[in-house]
Amino acid sequence: MGALVLLALLGCTATGISLPAVTEAPTGKHETGRIVWRDLISDKPAESRRFYEELFGWEFEGVGNLFNLGGEDAYSLIRHNGRLIGGMVNEARLQNEADDISQWVVLMSVADVDEAAAAFAADGGEVLTPPTDVADRGRMAIVVDPQGALLALIQTAEGDPAWQEPGYGDFLWDELWTTDLAAATGFYRNMTGLEEDDVEVGEDRAYRMLNRGDQPTFGMMTHPFEEKRPVWVTYIRVEDPAAITARVAELGGTVYLDAQDRPLGGQVALIADPSGAGIALQTWPFDSTAD
Repeated sequence: MGALVLLALLGCTATGISLPAVTEAPTGKHETGRIVWRDLISDKPAESRRFYEELFGWEFEGVGNLFNLGGEDAYSLIRHNGRLIGGMVNEARLQNEADDISQWVVLMSVADVDEAAAAFAADGGEVLTPPTDVADRGRMAIVVDPQGALLALIQTAEGDPAWQEPGYGDFLWDELWTTDLAAATGFYRNMTGLEEDDVEVGEDRAYRMLNRGDQPTFGMMTHPFEEKRPVWVTYIRVEDPAAITARVAELGGTVYLDAQDRPLGGQVALIADPSGAGIALQTWPFDSTAD
């Protein structure tokens, strides 16, 4: 899996191919530990595009030719209400003849990607791709944490995007579902310098956030599906998860978890787009009637 994702995101950089920036309004700042971008790798890009357009009003802009990626549909920028929020990689354009690798991949901001990648390796993680310059996007590395969760580290070229209040259809939150919560907490706390905060969610449940001051940055929990590998899970803010899940099948997707109350508050659902890439839905604030 790791080597294939390497091909997806960075494998072509040896020939000088670049990736577009993650924001059109850089801040000049790097907030270590913050998830600043998400890339979808899809083996069914046309179907995935329709899925997200219909459900969340996302807009897709093919830029493969502009960035010399081997075809207009090789890479698409994703916008919501005109604002850049993510990207989509066309898996068919990759040098991949093995397994389907469709998935969402989070990009975590760091101030110095070389130092961060070295910290991953020194603390039991694995660096699949060493820090590599990718032009407008900045400098990136593909890594796996000690429990096996894959992500990308990014030192943005001109700084991270400014934080904005997420609206309906925007990315809301990111969580690490891991097999060893204590070990993962120590690993990411040491790597990012963020502060640990335990959240009460009832007996036999543990939920942890890593914060910068009073600003939550990402969450962590023990993987709810024991047979699955550790993974980063991205949430989209929605007003009514049940209304979204009701349309998933007709658009070629799959509902993994029907809309239901969440111990942390609000309602949640887990779905996959037609490529099989999973994503979560969440009401927020936890009173879903609030805006």
